[in-house]
Amino acid sequence: MNIFKTMMITLSALTILGVVALIIVFNFNDSEASGERSIDDIRESSLVTEEITTDLQSGDYVRISFRIVTDSKDSLEELEKRDFQLKNLLIKELATMEAKAFKSGLSNLEEKIKLKLNEVMTEGKITDVYTVNKVLQ
Repeated sequence: MNIFKTMMITLSALTILGVVALIIVFNFNDSEASGERSIDDIRESSLVTEEITTDLQSGDYVRISFRIVTDSKDSLEELEKRDFQLKNLLIKELATMEAKAFKSGLSNLEEKIKLKLNEVMTEGKITDVYTVNKVLQ
């Protein structure tokens, strides 16, 4: 009978500790659990491209730059090494666009850049692409 009481007290204590641990994890780790990153973390793992000037298929000229966000600092280092591939990708994508599509389709362009860069990345991935400067002439 004494062993039974000891086992019940031990099991109850372990159960209570487990519940407390779960409450702590779910309440104090909301930002990591939901995948949210701090703005400082995003800025530290992102690259602002040089301003690129190129022509569109319609003959207009565009001057544009982007902020490309990676999932880690290792990914950022790889992206910095791949700057020539990034410029090549941007020029090729812009060369196929008409001025009208460029004006209304920046979100599509950002998504294409993200997808194409992720195809060449080996360390980590690109999470977001933001247009930070754009001039159409």
